[in-house]
Amino acid sequence: MVSLYLSRTGLSVDPQTVELALGKLDEFLNDERNAHDAIWSYLIPELGEGGACSLFGHLQDEPFQLSSFLAYNDQSNGALSRLQSIVAFVKQVTDVDWFGIYQTRQTAQGQQLLKLAYCGAPSRPLFPINEQFAATSNNVQVVMSAQARVINDVQEYVAGGGEYYTCDPKVQSESCLPLFDSTNNCIGIIDAEVFSKDFFTPNVLALLIAVCIKIPRYLPE
Repeated sequence: MVSLYLSRTGLSVDPQTVELALGKLDEFLNDERNAHDAIWSYLIPELGEGGACSLFGHLQDEPFQLSSFLAYNDQSNGALSRLQSIVAFVKQVTDVDWFGIYQTRQTAQGQQLLKLAYCGAPSRPLFPINEQFAATSNNVQVVMSAQARVINDVQEYVAGGGEYYTCDPKVQSESCLPLFDSTNNCIGIIDAEVFSKDFFTPNVLALLIAVCIKIPRYLPE
């Protein structure tokens, strides 16, 4: 499973390091003290003209409600709780400044990436999955290509013409990795952001890969 994920995403990380990270994640999740409540509503930023970008520091009055896109029941609540616990694990082990889990969902506006669990500053809840938005969003690029995107210097990446959606201008490193179902379809992403450069070392990436391998079993239907 680890080797398949690495070959599918184009990442080059020691598989044994990923296996060790999977063991640490299982140990964390099996400890009831590490359980976290699901987050069904959260504050989100105002969007700029045409919804193209977030207005950092300006929040909408009403919180975003996940129940508008997911059925509120025990199964979904349990899934979101598990995902929030995984977010807590990533934060505890790596101390990233922002981390989120997104699932591809069909909405009235077409396919979108829906933010299910996260830690850090308020951010956009939905990313339209289309070529137009992919031109400015590495998140959408990753879900459409199923290829990982690791950026250890955001300014350099943008200067070189890379697609980038700025939510928090303090971010200097970012990693977006795809999530796959049992038939190898890309069904979402994780997004990790840090306020310093060169954060995503092989060890940190190994942990994020372990998380990506585990998350799909907990995604809500």
